Amino acid sequence: MTRLLAPLNAPQTSVVIADQLRERVLDGSYRPGEQLSEANLAAQLAVSRGPVREALQRLAQEGLLVSHRNRGVFVVELSPGDIAEIYAAREAVEQAAARTVFEGNRDLKAAAVARLGMIVAEMPALIAANDWKNLAKQDLKFHATLVEATGNSRLVRIYATLAAESRICMVHLENAYHRPQALTEEHQRLVDLLDTGPWEALAAAIRTHMATAVEDLTMLMAERDRLLDSESGPRTTPTSHGA
Repeated sequence: MTRLLAPLNAPQTSVVIADQLRERVLDGSYRPGEQLSEANLAAQLAVSRGPVREALQRLAQEGLLVSHRNRGVFVVELSPGDIAEIYAAREAVEQAAARTVFEGNRDLKAAAVARLGMIVAEMPALIAANDWKNLAKQDLKFHATLVEATGNSRLVRIYATLAAESRICMVHLENAYHRPQALTEEHQRLVDLLDTGPWEALAAAIRTHMATAVEDLTMLMAERDRLLDSESGPRTTPTSHGA
């Protein structure tokens, strides 16, 4: 006889905790390399340590935290090598997504083009306001929407982790855009090419877009590190954790 599980009336505590911690990692409240204490978090949240431990394990599996034996759990630190890997993976996923949408159902492609165009239209106001944190979210929303337009749940799931790592790169670099005024134009070009093609031009534009992001983020990371070195002395370069 099959034994049925009892229904839950609310989300699991560990899931709720993981959601809160994830957002604080992604919005920069917890800095790269910062240690997250299981005991302190449990005290702040007024819960036992069990669900906190489960939440930390979940975020470690997502690549947002890293656990060091006998030392604890830390917010991941991304190196230039990590940035290159993240954007290489993003390029592969977005190329696949773009081709699926480009060659797919005309009505679905038209709907995707319209949604993406609306996202691009909101970028100039964020740039004018120097609102880099929300601009980064809008940027990633554009790319996530492209992937979601495929209707492929596995691509969407893969991309979610890459987008989270990209957001960590951006949020800790203050202005993650070396050429902010070109951002709207670059994304609008992707929309136009998705709409009318040709595919070869769209594929090349995605490739260039990712390469430019790697170049800009790597340069800004180097500038930030030089500034930190001048203020506090030489630092130890973070070890690449892999994408």
